[in-house]
Amino acid sequence: MEFHVSLDGAGDLAARIYRSLRDGVRDGRLRPGDRLPPSRELARTLNVSRGTVATAYERLSAEGFLVGRVGAGTFVAPGAAAGASRVAARTMPAGGLRPRPGWDGAPRSPGPHTAARYDFQVGVPDTRLFPYDTWRRLVAAEWRQGREPVGYAGPAGHPDLRAALARYVGYARSVRAGADDVVVTSGAQQALDLVARVLLAPGDVVAVEEPGYPPAREAFESYGARVVGVPVDGDGLVVSRLPRSARLVYVTPSHQFPLGVAMSLPRRLELLAWAGAHDAAVVEDDYDSEYRFADRPLEPLHGLGGGGRVVYVGTFSKTLLPGLRLGFAVVPPSLRDAVRTARRLADGHGPVATEAALARFMDEGLLARHIRRTAKVYAERRSLLLAGLEGGGLAPYLEVVPSAAGLHVCALLRSGDGAVVRAVAARARAAGVRAETLGRYQAAPGGPAGLVLGYGAIEAADLPAGLERLAAAFRAVTPG
Repeated sequence: MEFHVSLDGAGDLAARIYRSLRDGVRDGRLRPGDRLPPSRELARTLNVSRGTVATAYERLSAEGFLVGRVGAGTFVAPGAAAGASRVAARTMPAGGLRPRPGWDGAPRSPGPHTAARYDFQVGVPDTRLFPYDTWRRLVAAEWRQGREPVGYAGPAGHPDLRAALARYVGYARSVRAGADDVVVTSGAQQALDLVARVLLAPGDVVAVEEPGYPPAREAFESYGARVVGVPVDGDGLVVSRLPRSARLVYVTPSHQFPLGVAMSLPRRLELLAWAGAHDAAVVEDDYDSEYRFADRPLEPLHGLGGGGRVVYVGTFSKTLLPGLRLGFAVVPPSLRDAVRTARRLADGHGPVATEAALARFMDEGLLARHIRRTAKVYAERRSLLLAGLEGGGLAPYLEVVPSAAGLHVCALLRSGDGAVVRAVAARARAAGVRAETLGRYQAAPGGPAGLVLGYGAIEAADLPAGLERLAAAFRAVTPG
């Protein structure tokens, strides 16, 4: 790529070329080893004499910024960019651009995790189980056959995928929807963002579960909403504690995140009645209920007569790969055009060939086969994890919250507070064990203390040793 040389500023042309190249080296745009154009070529590009460029090159070489190699050309000298890190570290000058309130702090949701030997990370599947060869074949076929549009596509997603998703949520989750009701998104997070964009105004009240899913809370807050945490008990969200002014209620009823309880049928009906009485929307995030290991699934909110007020959100980040960034929302007809427009304004549309490949993956029965195969793997890991929590060295410290689905379980501390759990997690981390604290999912202090343990990323063979190291951390922090 050609480096832009500016001739702006004071001094003769050679001095201006010198300053432009010197600044490029200092701030890292020109890196050690980069080859500069020959003086004749740069002179022709800048419409100056070759001698002018040669003068600038000679001065830069004399000061150690450039080095010439006979027969090879002129290059940025090793070590010439020593000041680049200092330049990059400069703070924004006074009067520079500032984000609006709410965007000027560090993000609360953590970024990608570093690897751990015994990884109980929450919210991730085992990427080693993904059928890579099959997926490559499907994606390659879409490009090879040239059936997909090479220009812009519709914001709602590939028609074949929307139809496949409507069939899938119909038979797998009892969500009655047509292809026109489905909007394909870049993961469930974009679905939440689109819903917030079309429903919320600054100052609107949004009710979320407490503890709950931090990225959802942050998505709603980013649009200026006032987010209120509502407690969760053994039946799910406590509807009687909902703020009367709530414009939107966000819930994870099939597998409450992170506690793991399922919202009971009476509580589901109560929530829908409340939403109707208060003219509120309900976002039903069904993020990992494909993996169910006990009990029969309850009817989703969307299927209980709440379709006109419920936006049903799903994702393939748990069943397939987070990196695919594929999710969807089933929206009421009254929101269909608005959500499609919001998607068009956000990023236009998703990757067409990838969406077409997923449609074929679903229509050929490959998704159902993959879920059946991986469910057996996760069921074994879940059994080992529960055995270690309920009958092993962790039983004196933790009490498991009953859960029938998903890729994680929550265990509450029998005695002690959040400080104890944080100390245990830190000691376990030093021993190569990643274990997430329940406090990470609480917006307000004083909630229950415990651990949230995922079994998607850890192999069955590693579970006993990982749990024993976690137990050792408890013994060290709470002796006697």
